[in-house]
Amino acid sequence: MNIIIKTIAQKMCLASILAMLVSFTVIANEHFFTNVNGYTLNAEGELVQFSQLHVVDDTIKAIGNELSKPEPLTATDMQQAVMLPGIIDAHGHILGLGDNLIQVDLRGTSSEQEAVERIKAYVSAKTTKGNGWIIGRGWNQVLWTNKQFPSKASLDKEFPNTPVMLSRVDGHADWVNSKALEIAGINANTPSPSGGEIVKDANGQPTGLLIDNASYLVGKMIPETTNEDLADRLNLASAHLLSLGITSAHDAGISEQVKNLFVEQANNNALKFRIYAMLSATDPNIEGMLKQGHYADEQGFLSIRSVKAYGDGALGSRGAALLAPYSDDPHNSGLLVTPEESLPMLFNTIIGANFQLNFHAIGDRANRLALQQFAKTFKNFPQNTQRHRVEHAQIVAPEDIPLFKEYAIIPSMQPTHATSDMNMAEDRIGKARLKGAYAWQTFLKQGSPIAFGSDFPVELANPFHGLHAAITRQDANQQPESGWISEESVTREQAFKGFTLDAAYSGFQEDMIGSLEVGKKADFIVVDRDIFTIEASQIRDTQVLQTWVNGKRVF
Repeated sequence: MNIIIKTIAQKMCLASILAMLVSFTVIANEHFFTNVNGYTLNAEGELVQFSQLHVVDDTIKAIGNELSKPEPLTATDMQQAVMLPGIIDAHGHILGLGDNLIQVDLRGTSSEQEAVERIKAYVSAKTTKGNGWIIGRGWNQVLWTNKQFPSKASLDKEFPNTPVMLSRVDGHADWVNSKALEIAGINANTPSPSGGEIVKDANGQPTGLLIDNASYLVGKMIPETTNEDLADRLNLASAHLLSLGITSAHDAGISEQVKNLFVEQANNNALKFRIYAMLSATDPNIEGMLKQGHYADEQGFLSIRSVKAYGDGALGSRGAALLAPYSDDPHNSGLLVTPEESLPMLFNTIIGANFQLNFHAIGDRANRLALQQFAKTFKNFPQNTQRHRVEHAQIVAPEDIPLFKEYAIIPSMQPTHATSDMNMAEDRIGKARLKGAYAWQTFLKQGSPIAFGSDFPVELANPFHGLHAAITRQDANQQPESGWISEESVTREQAFKGFTLDAAYSGFQEDMIGSLEVGKKADFIVVDRDIFTIEASQIRDTQVLQTWVNGKRVF
C-alpha cells in the first residue's frame, strides 16, 4: 500500500513539474506591456495611441488601453516609454551597407586631399590583408572646397602599385587610380560603354573617373566575394539596422549569389530582421530566377517577388536622364543605363512573370519613359498591374506626376536625398524644373502612397534622419530655416506612415507588418523621445532603446 501511495505521489510530482515547465514555456514567449506611451496606425491608416500591448509568441494578441492582464503573467511596466511599430526602410542595399562598415568611409571629407589622407589612415590601421584592393565609398565633390571631380593623380602618388576603387556617395560614379585602370585594360583608346562614361582629359587620357556603367569595367576585376564574406557582411548590416530600429528593409537589387544566401539563411531561421528582396534585372540568370517564382518563408522574414531594374544614373554625377540638358552642363542630358529600345522586353519579361517591377528613375526623362512603358506593358498583362514602383522618382515633369496615380505606380522615395541634394540640385536643373522635384506632398495629395526609405549606404540608414528631413526639409544643421521647397514637406503622421504602413503596402505586407494591430507580427521599437510632441528639430537625434522582431528582443 505504501509503495502504491509513493508511486502515485511521484507521478503527481512529475506531473506538477511538467505543468510548471509548460507554464514557464508559455510565459517565456508571452509579454504584457503596460504603462506604454505608444503610437501606431489603425487599419484606416490613422494615428492612434495605446498604453498596453499583449504579445504571444510572434504575434500581437491584444493592444489598447483597458486590457486585462492574463494570469499568472507578470506585466512589464514601460514607465511611459515611447513604443512605435518597427521601422521599414523601403529602399536600401543590405550587403552594400555591410561592405561600407568594413571599407574606407569617405563620407564628410571636405577635399580630395582629405579623402586621400583618410584612405592612408585606413590602410595603415588595417589588420587583415584583404583581397589586394583598396575599396571605399562616400566621397562627394559637391561638398569639397573646389567642387571638382577627383582624378587618378592624387591616388597614384600614394598608391602606385595597389588598385584603388572608390564609389561616389550615390554609387553612380567611381574614382580609380592608374593601377585599377591598367588591370581593367582601360586606356585612351577604350570607348565608353553604353549607359556609362570613361571621363577623359583634354589629351584623351582617362582621368580616373568612371560614370555609371563604365564602373563595371573595373568592378568586374575585383576578386569575387565568398559566401562566408557575404554572411559576415549580412551580420554586420543586421546588427547596425536593428540598432537603428529598422525591423524590415527592402533590398534594392540582389544577385543570384545573394539570393541563395538569403534563402539559405531564411530556411535555417537565421535572418535577424525582415528582408523584402528585389532581384537585380542585370543578373545574368534573371530569367532563371523569374522561372523559380516567388519565395516566402513561413515566418515572414524573407519575401522575393520583385525585380529592381535600372533606368538612369544620379543627379550629383550628372548621370540622371533629363528631358533637357543640365543647366550647368549644356551639352549633357544624362545617361540611360538601360537603353530605351530595351525597355519593352525588360518590362514584359518581369511583369509577364508576375513579379513586381521596381524601376530606378531619377531624372524626368527616365521617369517619363518608365511611366510610358508601364502603361504599354499593363495592356499586355492586365492581371499584374498593381503596386509596381518607381525607385527615387526625384525629378518628375509636373505633368507626369498624375500618371503615378492613374497607373497605380508607387513612388519609392528617400527624404534625405532631398536635403543632401539641395546644395546642388538647382545648379544641375535650374529653378523651373525643381517644381516636380522631391515632390512628396504633391504625390500624397493626389492619393499616391509613398514608400519612404534611406537608400543606405548612399545615405545614413538612420530612419529618424529621414523622418526629420521629410517633416522639416532641413539638413542636420536645421538649414535652411524655413525648409527647402517647404511646400513639399509632409506632416509627422504622413512621414511616419511612409516609413511603416505605406512601406509595408509597397511590399504586399501590410497585413503582416507596418502597424501594431491584433494578428500582425510583433515588430516594435522603444525610443527615448516622443516624436509626435517634441520640436521637429529634435526628431533627428532620436535614440532607439529596444528593438523587437517577431516577438523577441533583438536589440
